[in-house]
Amino acid sequence: MVDHPAEQLQPELRRWRAPLRAGLLALPIGSAPEPFIDVQDVADVAAVLLTSDGHYEKAYELSGPRALTFGEAVEMMAEAAGQAIRFAELTPEAYRAELVAGGASEDAVEEVDAMFAAMRAGHLAEPTDAVRQVLGREPAGFGDYVARAAATGAWS
Repeated sequence: MVDHPAEQLQPELRRWRAPLRAGLLALPIGSAPEPFIDVQDVADVAAVLLTSDGHYEKAYELSGPRALTFGEAVEMMAEAAGQAIRFAELTPEAYRAELVAGGASEDAVEEVDAMFAAMRAGHLAEPTDAVRQVLGREPAGFGDYVARAAATGAWS
């Protein structure tokens, strides 16, 4: 049983893989950039926060080192995969309808819609130095992730 809408987002985010493999990712994001963060950096930060002192009641806004548009990100993925993949813009209404048709709950749809609205407004566009603050190193770049994922055949 899912107790929180955020838990319902995980299947939604995983469903981006099939469209990428089919050559098209369509989202309601516009041209707002996103400083994509590598999940390994998230895990490394979590490990430090859970195992060391000095972080109690602190909040860290994690990000990757550089903001890219989804179009730029998809171009990088296509090049690394050696296949044609393109990004297309959907209206928020069209994306909500797609989510509902795919079986997402109304709570999950509202949460995804709010996330994309914040992204479109540019609220999440600026890279932060939180990874460096916690880990003492720069976060991995999106290109590093793309190279690793492409090597596994993630989009081909």
